[in-house]
Amino acid sequence: MKQHTIKQTVAVSGVGLHSGSKVTMTFNPAPVNHGVKFQRTDLDGAPIVAADVNKVSSTNRSTTIQSGAASVKTVEHALSVLFGLEIDNVLIEIDGPEAPILDGSGKDILKAIEGVGKEEQDAEREFFEIEETISYRDEQTGAEFMATPADSFQVTTMIDFNSPTLGHQYASLERLEDYKTEIAHARTFVFLRELEHLLNDGLIKGGDFDNAIVIADKVMEQDALDALAKRLGKPSVKVEKQGILNTVDLYYENEPARHKLLDLIGDLALVGKPIKGKIVATKPGHTSNVVFAGKLKKIFMEQKKLRGKPKYDPNDPPLKDVVDIQQMLPHRFPFVLVDKIIELSETHVVGVKNVTFNENFFQGHFPGNPVFPGVLQMEALAQTGGILALSTVPDPENWDTYFLKIDNAKFKAKVVPGDTMILKMELLSPIRRGIVQMQGTTYVGNKIVSEGELTAQIIRRNLNE
Repeated sequence: MKQHTIKQTVAVSGVGLHSGSKVTMTFNPAPVNHGVKFQRTDLDGAPIVAADVNKVSSTNRSTTIQSGAASVKTVEHALSVLFGLEIDNVLIEIDGPEAPILDGSGKDILKAIEGVGKEEQDAEREFFEIEETISYRDEQTGAEFMATPADSFQVTTMIDFNSPTLGHQYASLERLEDYKTEIAHARTFVFLRELEHLLNDGLIKGGDFDNAIVIADKVMEQDALDALAKRLGKPSVKVEKQGILNTVDLYYENEPARHKLLDLIGDLALVGKPIKGKIVATKPGHTSNVVFAGKLKKIFMEQKKLRGKPKYDPNDPPLKDVVDIQQMLPHRFPFVLVDKIIELSETHVVGVKNVTFNENFFQGHFPGNPVFPGVLQMEALAQTGGILALSTVPDPENWDTYFLKIDNAKFKAKVVPGDTMILKMELLSPIRRGIVQMQGTTYVGNKIVSEGELTAQIIRRNLNE
């Protein structure tokens, strides 16, 4: 799939739910690999804040991102809509500290963006693919998350506020194509009993009885309602029974659960990449959403780093076993550091070294704390690379490879007995005049344990032949 941006600039205006400030949010096309970024045009220098989970500074009733002194509050609805419409690159100019709440959903943002349309760009989308089950539980709130492999993005939310008025609800989105009809219109909600506490905390200054679903799970005295309405600067309402205040009609029977799903998508958008996987969330909230998004982001970065890691199945027969290797390389005990070759092409080779405590050097190298020497990891890479270099000549048994130099060698983790080293060598340039330049990487499990750029020369053993 290709990346997308929007075809032209479009703006929405309103008040911030918590700040009460009038604000305009302008969506602009952006180039490939730009991602989604907010720009505070009301501040000196118009600083930019990337929509990234590592930029989250607060999750108090909404999600706030911050870079330096510049922050943007309540970004989740805009991010949710962009994720739902599969739009990758947008610069969002905003002239205040908080995105407008509008009607409490993503409907108006969706309408604005669909009005200008999206545009395909000349670059592939990079997905975060869930490869194995990832779970997280917030012990404080009881929120639970699970991500499992799937061919597309799917999400289910389940909510339970221990309220007989709201009850248990769940919502699901099986296809992103259904986001605009099933999720985007779902509005935020609040319990009537919470409003006074939120006002006392300096929040919901832009709150209204008709930009959120207000749930009355107990009957309040009219005097208290009148005082609350006065603080909100809105006409008073009557609460004669428990239930949804009659200031709004529900779009869906499970609208609160759908809004929680909308919020979750917006917070997961902070991972920064479209997701292929199924997410199931119980009792999600911004704080736990962001922690889970951070966990996903960390796994994605590790996955990206290991994207070149060869797949090794010990059940598959090797391309070359140790007998074949000894026919090509001159090394013998105790210096044969490659057990088998599992991949070999014109530009790369992958070898395997099983590390056992019987290695002779463990007797003297950190006795009592056996560690495979880093220099021998480089030697193991070099021997693996030698298989590729010598495979280019018709009589490899008559040639040797010699080190010329090692650059940018890094040792990142210990290798110990019981480990299996996966040794990958890739040509950095074509072999010329016997000079071989390779990038070497050693993997153990899902870790890169060492890497370096190795240069060697293949030389015929008897130059007179």
